[in-house]
Amino acid sequence: MKVLVIGQGGREHALVWKWAQSASVDEVFCAPGNAGTGEDGTNVDISGTDAPRLVKFAKDNQIGLTVVGPEVPLMAGVADAFLDAKLPVFGPRAAAAELEGSKVFSKQLMQHANVPTADFQVFKHADAAQSYLQDREATSFVVKADGLAAGKGVIVCSSRHEALAAVETIMVERAFGDAGDRVIIEERLVGPEVSILAVVQGKTIIPLEAAQDHKPAYDGDLGPNTGGMGAYSPAALVTPELMDNIVSEVLVPTVHALKKDGREFCGILYAGLMICGDTPKVLEYNVRFGDPETQPVLMRLKSDLAEVLLAAAEGRLAEIPALEWDPRPAICVVMASDGYPGDYEKGRPIRGLEDAAALEDVKVFHASTVKQGKQVLTNGGRVLGVTAMGDTIAAAKLRAYQAVKCIRWDGAWCRKDISDKGRD
Repeated sequence: MKVLVIGQGGREHALVWKWAQSASVDEVFCAPGNAGTGEDGTNVDISGTDAPRLVKFAKDNQIGLTVVGPEVPLMAGVADAFLDAKLPVFGPRAAAAELEGSKVFSKQLMQHANVPTADFQVFKHADAAQSYLQDREATSFVVKADGLAAGKGVIVCSSRHEALAAVETIMVERAFGDAGDRVIIEERLVGPEVSILAVVQGKTIIPLEAAQDHKPAYDGDLGPNTGGMGAYSPAALVTPELMDNIVSEVLVPTVHALKKDGREFCGILYAGLMICGDTPKVLEYNVRFGDPETQPVLMRLKSDLAEVLLAAAEGRLAEIPALEWDPRPAICVVMASDGYPGDYEKGRPIRGLEDAAALEDVKVFHASTVKQGKQVLTNGGRVLGVTAMGDTIAAAKLRAYQAVKCIRWDGAWCRKDISDKGRD
């Protein structure tokens, strides 16, 4: 079988790498891909949102399965185009992808489905939002842009002054463009965060092993939110009992509510959760593999991912056997360019990739890279996801950071405390 991955980030590189190991896969393509996907598969120079060309490529090359990686193509209806052309695809239609594309829609659906989440209010105008904040007794809030903002449209505020400034940033200064047409202001929850990714098709929900992401830019969970500075799996705080609770109280009612609304879901349902006491509360939903959670999760998956996702695309997910996992933990450390999550420069040569790749149980996933001749250059803010396994979390962390030390470019940086929460 030939497979196609749509996207160009670290998540897509992990998918290409995993599929290349599958006994059922003959060739892996990635559109448009990056320098890393070009090493583990074959890059195709087609934009991830160019549905007509992607469909034509899939037909011309007899692609047996396509997976849409990022949220933007899903919201643009790329999965719809494949389904309408009777081509097997893993990823939700645009109507179901609105669960990620609009935080307002997502929160309202959770409210109607009685899914536990933070109390919230929706505002279309900055003055109304700021008046609301002035009238509250609480002083800590979370302010969210409604639309897609590459993981950076959520501002966690420790004071009323910060919340007022967040509304100004999103709705007046338009830092995230049209994503800030509406904002959500919600109570700030307190507790450990976990990420649950589940393969969903119809009524069948198969959760993957839990992971814990690190959203803030700097050590100690300080600084602005990012797309994710690292992750590890498994997350020990997600016990079998808690996972059962998450499935029954969070995932099942959400999938049912989507179907009831005419938005049946087939794809990855990602729940970003905060564990408040014994209660998992949803911070956000994504409708695709998370990045960087995908990297350590797939590194631990022993089952054939291609067979699992093909079964979902063909409507027979309920028939697959239980997933098998490597019991060893895996850790992904994101290496970023100076300035991220703000402005940064591109085109800086990366050194030491071969030295890092030579280490045992290490894989360097490319998130924002481009190849120029024989040289790999930076091409974005989050550049690499250095991922390693070990017998313990401490051993996996040591190995990951040994690999990080091999790699250099001007302005490279990373958090130094990825996975420390797993050893508390």
